[in-house]
Amino acid sequence: MALTRRQKEVLDYLADFIERKGYSPSYEEIAEGIDLNSIATVHKHIAALEGKGYLKRGFNQSRSVEISESYLAERGRVPVAESSVPLLGRIAAGRPVEQVAQGDSLQFSDFAGNASTFALQVRGESMIDDHICDGDFVLVEKTDSARDGEIVVALVEGYETTLKRIYREADGMIRLQPANATMDPILIPAAAVEIQGRLIAVMRKYKN
Repeated sequence: MALTRRQKEVLDYLADFIERKGYSPSYEEIAEGIDLNSIATVHKHIAALEGKGYLKRGFNQSRSVEISESYLAERGRVPVAESSVPLLGRIAAGRPVEQVAQGDSLQFSDFAGNASTFALQVRGESMIDDHICDGDFVLVEKTDSARDGEIVVALVEGYETTLKRIYREADGMIRLQPANATMDPILIPAAAVEIQGRLIAVMRKYKN
């Protein structure tokens, strides 16, 4: 479907920002980036692009926007789900092991090829003991259920999302357990917690 000039500016800005940063811009950043005075106008353009099939927004996440593969192809970009890198072997983090060159490749479609998968960037240190650090990217499978002990994206009281291990207590409460010995768990009635996804992978970028 045809785009207005402003819609194309928004879409181009989103694609360039995501390519540079690895995550979606906020609505405030979009407004500033293309000289819009109103956040409401950004909302309107995002909704129009979603309606035309150019974007797909993550639920309850202003920084979770997926650009259509057809538009990425028009810009000469390769969708993440089709990307791969050579898998040359294994490397020891303890005792040395023999390095053997192999002909395999790591297909990122194994992680991101499913339409129910979305990415979030971690803010804070509540999960550092599970080796999930501030600035890491997590891949999450959309689901509304999880087993006790799994790491989930949980919506708390309808307005705040958090990444924690989930446990169901005997008194009808939910315990959202951080992986940081200095932090207390969140105890909340089960009715006030909505599971939005389950962690499937963690990615860390060491070079910008």
